[in-house]
Amino acid sequence: MQQNPIRLYLEQLHALGMDSIYLSDKAQQMLSPPGKKEALDQLDQSLKDCKLCRLCEKRKQMVFGGGNPEAQIVFVGEGPGADEDQQGIPFVGRAGQLLTDMIEKGMNIKRKDIYICNVIKCRPPGNRNPQVDEIAACEPFLIQQLDIIQPKVIVALGKFAAQTLLQIDTGIMRIRGKWHEFRGIKVMPTFHPSYILYIRDAQKQREEKIKIWNDLKMVLKEIG
Repeated sequence: MQQNPIRLYLEQLHALGMDSIYLSDKAQQMLSPPGKKEALDQLDQSLKDCKLCRLCEKRKQMVFGGGNPEAQIVFVGEGPGADEDQQGIPFVGRAGQLLTDMIEKGMNIKRKDIYICNVIKCRPPGNRNPQVDEIAACEPFLIQQLDIIQPKVIVALGKFAAQTLLQIDTGIMRIRGKWHEFRGIKVMPTFHPSYILYIRDAQKQREEKIKIWNDLKMVLKEIG
């Protein structure tokens, strides 16, 4: 790894017997490790022209993530849809509105106080499921996001988020509502909001919403 040039210069001055030196604000910033927001912004900028998989060919823009870098809770979804691809913000379509209601009306937390991202950062054509190589290309960036934020809890929305984070192939029906772990962080898998929207039977939809709410109550209990 290339050494920070300012740090190298300071070490050279110290070797010459100089124990103190005036540093400008900019120089001090360069020497200090970036905060969470700055680290996320740097990662975001580094991905703007990403061409690691075929999804770059038809995307309008990459959808990195958004919310509070200091969040205790991170929601991880599958991938951007048409609305997200248009706006560059995760979960802004119908599924996003349902997720927002779950967070704000159900959990009584402002959406801006949590962080939301997806496993893949570019929209699959026709909102198809992400393919194995596409997930593999984006997974390192998801891991970096979570490593930077270090939330107390990750809520994995749906099969692809849960299977990617937990490195398993078990279906969401079997693992939701139970605590798991990702790199020392507790993970609660639950249904993706879009799954609820696809249910046409009103009674069935209510029953599945109750399951999600029960999962989120466990998350609230965990963060106190």
